[in-house]
Amino acid sequence: MLLTLTTTHRPATDLGHLLVKHPDRVQSFDLPAGTAHVLYPEADEQRCTAALLVEIDPLQLGGGRGRGRTQATTPETFTLGQYVNDRPYAASSLLSSALAKVFRSALRGESRDRPELAATPIPLEVRVPVLRCRGGAELAVRVFAPLGWTVTATPIPLDEAYPEWGDSRYVNLTLAGALRLADALNHLYVLLPVLDDAKHYWVAPDEVDKLLRAGAGWLADHPERSLISRRYLAHRRALAGEALARLAELRLADEVPVDDSVESDHPREAPRASLAVRRREAVLAALRTSGASRVLDLGCGDGALLTALVADRRFTEIVGTDVSSQALTLAARRLRLDRLPERQRDRIRLWQSALTYRDDRLRGYDAAVLMEVVEHVDPPRLPALEDAVFGHARPGTVVVTTPNVEYNVRYDGLGAGRFRHADHRFEWTRTEFAAWVERVAATHGYTATIDGVGDDDPEVGTPTQLAVLTRKEETSA
Repeated sequence: MLLTLTTTHRPATDLGHLLVKHPDRVQSFDLPAGTAHVLYPEADEQRCTAALLVEIDPLQLGGGRGRGRTQATTPETFTLGQYVNDRPYAASSLLSSALAKVFRSALRGESRDRPELAATPIPLEVRVPVLRCRGGAELAVRVFAPLGWTVTATPIPLDEAYPEWGDSRYVNLTLAGALRLADALNHLYVLLPVLDDAKHYWVAPDEVDKLLRAGAGWLADHPERSLISRRYLAHRRALAGEALARLAELRLADEVPVDDSVESDHPREAPRASLAVRRREAVLAALRTSGASRVLDLGCGDGALLTALVADRRFTEIVGTDVSSQALTLAARRLRLDRLPERQRDRIRLWQSALTYRDDRLRGYDAAVLMEVVEHVDPPRLPALEDAVFGHARPGTVVVTTPNVEYNVRYDGLGAGRFRHADHRFEWTRTEFAAWVERVAATHGYTATIDGVGDDDPEVGTPTQLAVLTRKEETSA
């Protein structure tokens, strides 16, 4: 099976740096069922093509099947079908696994030699000349086009000499677009086996984490996320249900309202950066203005803000806390703590801690963030949170964001009395939030400024409210 990846970014040979594979050499890699080769049919400053050629040994592929966790989930599960099938010839989960092994650092978006380029969209063309596509060319368009690709999927006839026999189950796929290389590879890693609708290995519960990791930033909002999840997880209902539930949580965390068509902070406008992204940028800007270098992310959840903090070297010590151990596990996975260099890993701490109890570990930090946290606390417990954060931990700066309930009328599907998240205990009006901020600041010796995040509606304000509380200089008597 074959996949080619071409760029016309100049110099095009930078593709070799991004893939960490030198254009002047053919490199080979052992796979559980064969061998993968990387070679460059063309490589100059104007145009560079990397080819991944995967040779599958049918005997190796069939020899491990039928016993316990190695049981395959392909249609060829009967005895002869393990040896007589299309697996060595058509793109499938075997090619996806080869991508993950051969281009591991590129999939993660890492490049020691070209870090800026790894983070930049570049012109790319991907060709998969033989791809088994259960659902035909139309399905290939449905899954790739929403991701920014121009898709050409040409059905391959059963026999060119007998056109009346019709088309086979295979397509010749070409994708063209300007994307980050990491995004392109992750799209392929997930969607090749989805289109094939089969896996060559047993699908275990950890496949859910693999799917969400590779789908970070695009799968939660994909219009075909249900189909993708079911097929990627081999139609195992429990695993697909877990994946969809976790994707739904990510959508809610981004405050995409109930109507799936809403993609921005204002539902009647064209899609733009999500409100969650704009909120993180506003929080980061407030932290930078404060001059903080040691920062607490209180109620960090699955680590969306932590990831942004780690990417900024001015933050030398970063602590994420959450009452949920599961959330901290997800944050660790999102940060890839087990893969970070030791110097980077030493900047980060993840602690289980409840915000309504005093925790001595949280004292002495430059800044703390309560991003979309306070509304998850029962109102009778808010004084305990105020005491624990502002009275006991007393960071130099505290950045707080929370929804503006007045803005909810602008969201289709959010009727009177409905909150943006099922776990919200309350949502404040602008007046209520300002009163809370002013009272907390006066009680605990802080000054405060209040701002908004998102488009400012003249009638109902911005969708998110933001406050920056700065501790007053304390003088001894």
